[in-house]
Formats: sequence, C-alpha cells, structure tokens
Amino acid sequence: MSPWRKRFFETTRGRLVALLRRGQLTVDQMASALGVTDNAVRAQLAVLERDGLVEQRGVRRGAGKPSFAYGLTAEFEPTLSRAYSPLLIQLLRELHRRLSPDELAALLAEVGRHWAAELPPGAGTPRERTMHAVALLEQLGGSVEVEEREDHIAIRGFGCPLGLAVRDEPRVCGALEALVSTVTGMKVRERCDRAGPSPSCCFVIAENA
Repeated sequence: MSPWRKRFFETTRGRLVALLRRGQLTVDQMASALGVTDNAVRAQLAVLERDGLVEQRGVRRGAGKPSFAYGLTAEFEPTLSRAYSPLLIQLLRELHRRLSPDELAALLAEVGRHWAAELPPGAGTPRERTMHAVALLEQLGGSVEVEEREDHIAIRGFGCPLGLAVRDEPRVCGALEALVSTVTGMKVRERCDRAGPSPSCCFVIAENA
C-alpha cells in the first residue's frame, strides 16, 4: 500500500470508507465501530456525500426510530483499486501480439468513437464544443488548457489520464483522439508528447488539422 493510501485509511474518514466497503451501515453502526460520536460520523459523511463518494441506501427499521443506511457509490470503488491499469496494459500487450500495427490503431480509434457515443455530445461554436471536450477530459482525470491560434484550437495537457498505458502502447493516444473528434464533431489530430517519462496530451482541432 502506498504511503498516502496508508495515511488516508488511518484517518477517521478513511476508516469510515473501509467500513462501508464491507457493506451498508447506519450512522449509529459506524459510530459504534469507530468509537466516535454520531456527529463525528455525520460530519465525515457530509463531506463524502458532497464529493459524490457516499450515498444513502434506504432505511433500516428497528425497535427505535428508522435510520438511513449509507454505502459507497459505484464511482468510488474503482478509485481504491490498483488493478485497472495493469489489466489494461496486459490487454494492450495481447492485442499488440495478435494484431498488426495498423489493425491495433484502427481498433483503438474505434474504441474511442464507441466510448464517445456513450458521452454527451458537444454543441454550439467550435470553441464551445472544444470546452465541452476539455470538461470531459478533466472528468477522466486530465489537467488541460485550451490554446487558441489563428488557424487552430489545441487542447494541451499536463500529463495524461492514460499515461501508464501510453508509455507501454503509444497508439492508445488514438483512442482519445477519436473520442475528442467524436464529441466535438470536428477534425482532430493528436500531437501528444511521449518523449519523456510522463506523456502529456495535445489535441489540435482545426478544419485542416
């Protein structure tokens, strides 16, 4: 376990998350298990609910007043897992062994287009559609900014949300290129920087990109 994860799970909030990974609990049950007050639990739950990590899961009825049960949201569990990146890298390596470079590039581009089809499309001016793509990339964990020139708009990233996979298989950038192109409805070319130890995204959007 990494140092920051260890420190997190030693905090009251982290211990609360560890409890909720085992199943749904009421405030009273969490307070009893952690040896803290109900108010202390509610304060931590308020933060976790605000961040979309915990949600109410029905009502528990007992001898006294009915109590709400809480559980982790579906979006939170993957953030605690370290299995996704290794599995993706192994899958890409297997595809690399089975497909030609062109076939793998075409497959990843198709993955990006299908991925985009499940996301809300952009609308409005080219800049508004670009900002929509920026918001989606940030939701995926990217840190990006828009660079506007006379002949093009570029989305330039600081790092890459798929950096581990890109270092192993550079064609992964093609999936994000296809995603950005599909959600913006514009022609896009990736110009990502893969030279250093940490890849960084760059997607140029223009009619003649």
